Amino acid sequence: MSNRGKSLIAAFRSPVGKKVLTGLTGLGLTLFVLIHMLGNLSYLSSDPDAYNNYADTLLNLGPVLYIIELGLVAFFVIHIVIGINIYRRKRKARAVGYTQYKSVGQPSRLTISSKTMIFTGIIIMVFLVFHLLSFKYGTYYETTTADGAVVRDLKCLMTEKFQQPLYAFGYPIVVILLGFHLRHGIWSAFQSLGATKPRLTPMIYTIGVILAVLIAVGFLFVPLYIFFSQESFSCVLPS
Repeated sequence: MSNRGKSLIAAFRSPVGKKVLTGLTGLGLTLFVLIHMLGNLSYLSSDPDAYNNYADTLLNLGPVLYIIELGLVAFFVIHIVIGINIYRRKRKARAVGYTQYKSVGQPSRLTISSKTMIFTGIIIMVFLVFHLLSFKYGTYYETTTADGAVVRDLKCLMTEKFQQPLYAFGYPIVVILLGFHLRHGIWSAFQSLGATKPRLTPMIYTIGVILAVLIAVGFLFVPLYIFFSQESFSCVLPS
Protein backbone atom coordinates (compact mmCIF):
# COMPACT_ATOMS: atom_id res chain seq x y z
CA MET A 1 0.00 0.00 0.00
CA SER A 2 1.28 3.48 -0.86
CA ASN A 3 2.10 6.06 1.78
CA ARG A 4 -0.84 8.12 0.54
CA GLY A 5 -3.19 5.18 1.08
CA LYS A 6 -1.81 4.58 4.56
CA SER A 7 -2.22 8.25 5.40
CA LEU A 8 -5.84 8.18 4.23
CA ILE A 9 -6.62 5.13 6.38
CA ALA A 10 -4.89 6.74 9.37
CA ALA A 11 -6.94 9.89 8.85
CA PHE A 12 -10.23 7.97 8.87
CA ARG A 13 -9.12 6.09 12.00
CA SER A 14 -8.58 9.35 13.85
CA PRO A 15 -11.40 10.80 16.02
CA VAL A 16 -12.06 13.52 13.44
CA GLY A 17 -11.97 11.03 10.57
CA LYS A 18 -14.46 8.78 12.33
CA LYS A 19 -16.84 11.70 12.83
CA VAL A 20 -16.55 12.55 9.12
CA LEU A 21 -17.32 8.95 8.15
CA THR A 22 -20.25 8.89 10.55
CA GLY A 23 -21.56 12.11 9.00
CA LEU A 24 -21.18 10.91 5.40
CA THR A 25 -22.77 7.52 6.03
CA GLY A 26 -25.50 9.15 8.12
CA LEU A 27 -26.48 11.53 5.32
CA GLY A 28 -26.36 8.69 2.80
CA LEU A 29 -28.68 6.58 4.94
CA THR A 30 -30.99 9.55 5.48
CA LEU A 31 -31.31 9.93 1.72
CA PHE A 32 -32.09 6.23 1.47
CA VAL A 33 -34.87 6.28 4.10
CA LEU A 34 -36.35 9.42 2.46
CA ILE A 35 -36.52 7.67 -0.94
CA HIS A 36 -37.86 4.51 0.71
CA MET A 37 -40.56 6.52 2.49
CA LEU A 38 -41.64 8.22 -0.74
CA GLY A 39 -41.77 4.83 -2.44
CA ASN A 40 -43.98 3.46 0.33
CA LEU A 41 -46.45 6.30 -0.20
CA SER A 42 -47.12 4.97 -3.71
CA TYR A 43 -49.21 2.32 -1.91
CA LEU A 44 -51.84 5.05 -1.50
CA SER A 45 -51.89 5.92 -5.21
CA SER A 46 -55.20 5.74 -7.09
CA ASP A 47 -53.39 3.41 -9.49
CA PRO A 48 -53.66 -0.07 -7.88
CA ASP A 49 -50.47 -1.19 -9.63
CA ALA A 50 -48.36 1.82 -8.58
CA TYR A 51 -46.65 0.22 -5.57
CA ASN A 52 -45.97 -3.11 -7.27
CA ASN A 53 -44.66 -1.35 -10.38
CA TYR A 54 -42.35 0.74 -8.17
CA ALA A 55 -41.05 -2.39 -6.44
CA ASP A 56 -40.70 -4.27 -9.74
CA THR A 57 -38.69 -1.40 -11.23
CA LEU A 58 -36.21 -1.75 -8.36
CA LEU A 59 -36.03 -5.53 -8.74
CA ASN A 60 -35.34 -5.16 -12.46
CA LEU A 61 -32.25 -3.05 -11.86
CA GLY A 62 -30.33 -6.33 -11.85
CA PRO A 63 -26.64 -6.03 -10.91
CA VAL A 64 -27.10 -2.32 -10.16
CA LEU A 65 -29.50 -3.25 -7.35
CA TYR A 66 -26.92 -5.60 -5.83
CA ILE A 67 -24.30 -2.85 -5.94
CA ILE A 68 -26.72 -0.42 -4.24
CA GLU A 69 -27.60 -3.02 -1.59
CA LEU A 70 -23.93 -3.78 -0.90
CA GLY A 71 -23.28 -0.05 -0.61
CA LEU A 72 -26.13 0.34 1.86
CA VAL A 73 -24.87 -2.60 3.92
CA ALA A 74 -21.40 -1.02 3.97
CA PHE A 75 -22.88 2.33 5.05
CA PHE A 76 -24.92 0.66 7.81
CA VAL A 77 -21.96 -1.34 9.13
CA ILE A 78 -19.59 1.65 9.07
CA HIS A 79 -22.17 3.93 10.66
CA ILE A 80 -23.04 1.46 13.42
CA VAL A 81 -19.48 0.35 14.23
CA ILE A 82 -18.10 3.89 14.36
CA GLY A 83 -21.15 5.12 16.27
CA ILE A 84 -20.64 2.47 18.95
CA ASN A 85 -16.91 3.22 19.02
CA ILE A 86 -17.54 6.96 19.54
CA TYR A 87 -20.11 6.20 22.26
CA ARG A 88 -17.70 3.90 24.13
CA ARG A 89 -14.89 6.47 23.86
CA LYS A 90 -17.13 9.18 25.30
CA ARG A 91 -18.19 6.91 28.13
CA LYS A 92 -14.56 6.19 29.03
CA ALA A 93 -13.62 9.87 28.82
CA ARG A 94 -16.46 10.91 31.10
CA ALA A 95 -15.06 11.05 34.60
CA VAL A 96 -18.45 11.43 36.27
CA GLY A 97 -21.67 10.02 34.82
CA TYR A 98 -24.70 12.21 34.43
CA THR A 99 -27.09 11.93 37.35
CA GLN A 100 -29.70 14.21 35.86
CA TYR A 101 -30.64 14.85 32.24
CA LYS A 102 -31.60 18.29 31.07
CA SER A 103 -32.08 19.56 27.53
CA VAL A 104 -29.76 22.53 27.12
CA GLY A 105 -30.57 23.50 23.52
CA GLN A 106 -28.03 25.87 21.98
CA PRO A 107 -25.14 25.80 21.45
CA SER A 108 -24.47 22.12 22.31
CA ARG A 109 -27.85 20.88 21.01
CA LEU A 110 -28.04 18.45 23.94
CA THR A 111 -31.52 16.89 23.72
CA ILE A 112 -33.26 13.59 24.37
CA SER A 113 -32.49 12.76 20.73
CA SER A 114 -28.75 13.32 21.14
CA LYS A 115 -28.63 11.46 24.46
CA THR A 116 -30.34 8.36 23.07
CA MET A 117 -28.63 8.11 19.66
CA ILE A 118 -26.82 4.86 20.50
CA PHE A 119 -29.98 3.21 21.82
CA THR A 120 -32.30 4.31 18.99
CA GLY A 121 -29.59 3.26 16.54
CA ILE A 122 -29.37 -0.26 17.98
CA ILE A 123 -33.17 -0.63 18.01
CA ILE A 124 -33.34 0.50 14.36
CA MET A 125 -30.60 -2.01 13.46
CA VAL A 126 -32.50 -4.91 15.07
CA PHE A 127 -35.74 -3.74 13.45
CA LEU A 128 -34.06 -3.61 10.04
CA VAL A 129 -33.26 -7.34 10.21
CA PHE A 130 -36.88 -8.09 11.18
CA HIS A 131 -38.14 -5.78 8.43
CA LEU A 132 -36.06 -7.46 5.72
CA LEU A 133 -37.16 -10.93 6.84
CA SER A 134 -40.80 -9.82 6.79
CA PHE A 135 -40.85 -8.04 3.44
CA LYS A 136 -37.81 -8.48 1.20
CA TYR A 137 -37.52 -12.17 2.15
CA GLY A 138 -41.17 -12.60 3.12
CA THR A 139 -43.82 -14.68 1.35
CA TYR A 140 -43.61 -14.34 -2.42
CA TYR A 141 -47.05 -13.47 -3.78
CA GLU A 142 -47.70 -12.84 -7.45
CA THR A 143 -50.07 -10.62 -9.38
CA THR A 144 -50.73 -9.50 -12.94
CA THR A 145 -50.74 -5.77 -13.56
CA ALA A 146 -53.14 -3.94 -15.87
CA ASP A 147 -50.58 -4.06 -18.70
CA GLY A 148 -50.24 -7.85 -18.39
CA ALA A 149 -46.92 -8.03 -16.54
CA VAL A 150 -46.54 -10.71 -13.85
CA VAL A 151 -44.83 -9.15 -10.82
CA ARG A 152 -44.27 -9.84 -7.15
CA ASP A 153 -47.31 -8.67 -5.18
CA LEU A 154 -45.57 -6.72 -2.42
CA LYS A 155 -48.66 -4.57 -2.00
CA CYS A 156 -50.68 -7.59 -0.92
CA LEU A 157 -47.90 -8.74 1.42
CA MET A 158 -47.81 -5.24 2.92
CA THR A 159 -51.60 -5.29 3.39
CA GLU A 160 -51.42 -8.73 5.01
CA LYS A 161 -48.72 -7.69 7.46
CA PHE A 162 -50.10 -4.30 8.49
CA GLN A 163 -53.58 -5.64 9.18
CA GLN A 164 -51.91 -7.47 12.09
CA PRO A 165 -51.68 -5.36 15.31
CA LEU A 166 -48.05 -6.37 16.01
CA TYR A 167 -46.91 -4.93 12.68
CA ALA A 168 -49.40 -2.06 12.53
CA PHE A 169 -48.36 -0.61 15.90
CA GLY A 170 -44.85 -2.02 16.35
CA TYR A 171 -43.70 -0.46 13.07
CA PRO A 172 -44.84 3.08 14.01
CA ILE A 173 -43.06 2.84 17.38
CA VAL A 174 -39.75 2.14 15.64
CA VAL A 175 -40.47 4.85 13.06
CA ILE A 176 -40.96 7.39 15.86
CA LEU A 177 -37.59 6.33 17.28
CA LEU A 178 -36.13 6.78 13.78
CA GLY A 179 -37.51 10.31 13.82
CA PHE A 180 -35.76 11.00 17.12
CA HIS A 181 -32.53 9.55 15.71
CA LEU A 182 -32.73 11.71 12.58
CA ARG A 183 -33.69 14.83 14.54
CA HIS A 184 -30.21 15.01 16.02
CA GLY A 185 -28.41 12.89 13.43
CA ILE A 186 -28.97 15.15 10.43
CA TRP A 187 -27.66 18.23 12.23
CA SER A 188 -24.79 16.25 13.76
CA ALA A 189 -23.80 14.91 10.32
CA PHE A 190 -23.46 18.43 8.90
CA GLN A 191 -21.56 19.48 12.03
CA SER A 192 -19.15 16.55 11.59
CA LEU A 193 -18.53 17.65 8.01
CA GLY A 194 -17.80 21.20 9.11
CA ALA A 195 -20.83 22.65 7.35
CA THR A 196 -22.45 24.34 10.33
CA LYS A 197 -21.21 27.91 10.56
CA PRO A 198 -22.71 29.77 13.56
CA ARG A 199 -25.12 31.81 11.46
CA LEU A 200 -26.31 28.72 9.55
CA THR A 201 -26.61 26.36 12.52
CA PRO A 202 -30.20 27.28 13.51
CA MET A 203 -31.40 26.88 9.91
CA ILE A 204 -29.67 23.51 9.43
CA TYR A 205 -30.97 22.26 12.76
CA THR A 206 -34.52 23.35 11.89
CA ILE A 207 -34.32 21.68 8.47
CA GLY A 208 -33.09 18.51 10.17
CA VAL A 209 -36.01 18.54 12.60
CA ILE A 210 -38.57 19.16 9.83
CA LEU A 211 -37.08 16.43 7.63
CA ALA A 212 -37.05 13.98 10.56
CA VAL A 213 -40.72 14.70 11.29
CA LEU A 214 -41.74 14.38 7.62
CA ILE A 215 -39.92 11.04 7.25
CA ALA A 216 -41.44 9.66 10.46
CA VAL A 217 -44.97 10.80 9.54
CA GLY A 218 -44.56 9.47 6.01
CA PHE A 219 -43.64 6.03 7.32
CA LEU A 220 -46.40 6.15 9.96
CA PHE A 221 -49.21 6.91 7.57
CA VAL A 222 -49.25 3.74 5.45
CA PRO A 223 -49.33 1.04 8.17
CA LEU A 224 -51.95 2.91 10.19
CA TYR A 225 -54.07 3.50 7.08
CA ILE A 226 -53.91 -0.21 6.20
CA PHE A 227 -54.81 -1.32 9.72
CA PHE A 228 -57.74 1.01 10.25
CA SER A 229 -59.15 0.70 6.72
CA GLN A 230 -59.17 -3.13 6.95
CA GLU A 231 -59.73 -3.48 3.21
CA SER A 232 -60.35 -6.99 1.96
CA PHE A 233 -57.53 -8.62 0.02
CA SER A 234 -56.53 -11.93 -1.48
CA CYS A 235 -52.88 -12.78 -1.98
CA VAL A 236 -51.95 -15.34 -4.63
CA LEU A 237 -48.99 -17.70 -4.40
CA PRO A 238 -47.13 -18.52 -7.64
CA SER A 239 -48.64 -21.51 -9.41
